[in-house]
Amino acid sequence: MENVIECINLTHKYGNKLVYENMNFTVQKGRIFGLLGKNGMGKTTSINILMGFLRPTSGRCMILGDESHKLTPRVRARIGLLHEGHVTYDFMNVTQIEKFYSRFFPNWKKEFYYDLVDRMHVPHQQVISHMSCGQRSQVALGLILAQNPELMILDDYSMGLDAGYRMLFMDFLTDYVRAYNKTVFMTSHIIQDMEKVIDDAIIMGYQKLLLQAPLKEFMRTFHRYIFETPYPEKITFQEEGVKNTEVIRNHMTVYTFCERAELENILSAKGVEYKDLAEESMTLEEAFIGLTGKY
Repeated sequence: MENVIECINLTHKYGNKLVYENMNFTVQKGRIFGLLGKNGMGKTTSINILMGFLRPTSGRCMILGDESHKLTPRVRARIGLLHEGHVTYDFMNVTQIEKFYSRFFPNWKKEFYYDLVDRMHVPHQQVISHMSCGQRSQVALGLILAQNPELMILDDYSMGLDAGYRMLFMDFLTDYVRAYNKTVFMTSHIIQDMEKVIDDAIIMGYQKLLLQAPLKEFMRTFHRYIFETPYPEKITFQEEGVKNTEVIRNHMTVYTFCERAELENILSAKGVEYKDLAEESMTLEEAFIGLTGKY
């Protein structure tokens, strides 16, 4: 499968502050990738590097075959970027800005733009500066779709959109990607939305990449087990597959890639008394917190 994005041993620092080190991931054509991470973990920094706005401290980042900091105009024209969710020329109305943008993109498909803004009931004569934050985001998303890019990079696409409009856009985006074999690389703080649309998850932790995996595989292999034990605060795990634990009174929760039998063997080897061991299902948001920790 063709790699649209390939990052190799990517390291970035702001002065002496390390953002991440030796990060590796790939993004394949025709799939929707979700970049997940807590605030300050480097999501927007990564997008700035992908687009060539920042040059990494070390490592390489390839976008559509070009070095990210040497993107040619021809390659840039194949990328649609939503950065911080707003439209610059806000003195124009919905129709005027579509006509203005269309001059710069040879593959312009205005029907994609109007299909989205009409579904979201944005009046064509409304001046953008008089719109709500959510309406401005809708116009920005429509302009990205109309560019008909091979790769869409969406940095917090959900800014200002309420639950109904977010769901509408997610449905629209999924249909668009499948119908035209597009690739999407996106971030959002609303992880429950991402669960419905992404094919692959890239999860960032403190100064490193924690995971890249197809979403279904991650949700199938990552587990949450609960059990009761007399002294849970004395139990420590060094095993590679155990990622996080939580303790409330005599109840312990373990987040792990270990299967149940493997966890039982670990507890027995530690001499831990336990009872009522059970697995609880998780949403993507719960699995994300289980992998990264609450704090």
